Amino acid sequence: MYAINNFLNNDDIKIIDSMGAFTVIEYQRDLSVTPETAQLAYYCNAMNVRKRQVVCDLSKANLTVQAGAMQWMAGNVNATTGVKGVGDLFSKALRGSVTGESAIKPEYTGDGTLVLEPTYKHIILIDTADWGGSIVLDDGLFLACDANLTHKAVMRSNLSSAVAGNEGLFNLGISGRGVLCLESACPKEELVEIVLQNDVLKVDGNMAIAWSGNLEFTVERSGKSLIGSAASGEGLVNVYRGTGKVLLAPVRGGIA
Repeated sequence: MYAINNFLNNDDIKIIDSMGAFTVIEYQRDLSVTPETAQLAYYCNAMNVRKRQVVCDLSKANLTVQAGAMQWMAGNVNATTGVKGVGDLFSKALRGSVTGESAIKPEYTGDGTLVLEPTYKHIILIDTADWGGSIVLDDGLFLACDANLTHKAVMRSNLSSAVAGNEGLFNLGISGRGVLCLESACPKEELVEIVLQNDVLKVDGNMAIAWSGNLEFTVERSGKSLIGSAASGEGLVNVYRGTGKVLLAPVRGGIA
C-alpha cells in the first residue's frame, strides 16, 4: 500500500491529457528559481515553455519505455529488458542500429505507478486504432507505448528516399492496437493532419512527424522533369502516396 501526496493534487500541476495507462501533467509555474533565473522563468511561462511529465498507471497496461526515461516508480513495479531470447536481442540490436533508437527499451509490469523524466517538449498521445493499427515515426519521437505493440524497422520505398533526400533509410514503425506516447517539439494544437484517400501528399522538407504504415513513402522531384523542378524552386520533395494519414509540423524540422 502506498500514497502519493502533493503531486497530482498540487495546485501547480494540471492534467492536460490522458489515454490508456498514460496521464500527461504540466507544471503551471517553475517555482524552483533563483534571482539569477527568475527572469528566464518568467518569460518561459509567458511563452508556454513549461515542464511536462508522463505518469503511468501500470494496472491498466504493461509499458515499453524509451531507455533512460524513467524518473521514479512506486508500488509493485517490475522492470525487464523486454528481450525474449537471443534471436529477439539480435533483432532489437539490428533495428536500433538502423533507426537510431535505443536497441533495448525496458518493459515495466505490475500494478504500481511509473513516472517519466520531466521534459520541456510536448507530449502527444496516440491511439494506434485511429491509424489503422500501424504508424511510422520520424526519428526521436518515441517515448513510451503499450508493451503489446510491435516495433520494427521500416525501410523507405526506394533508396532515393534516403540518398536524394539526405534522410535515413529506416524509420521506427509501431503496429498493433494500443496507446503510443510521443515527445514532440511542436504542440498538438499546431500539428496538421492530412487524410489521404488513394491520393498523394508532397512535402518540401522533413515536416511530417508520423504517417500511416500502409502509405508508400518516397523522395521525388517536385516536377516531372529536372527543368520543371528547377522552375518551381522546390527540387526534391517527400511524397506520401495511398490511403492513410500524415501528421505535419507547421515548420521544417518541427521535431528537433
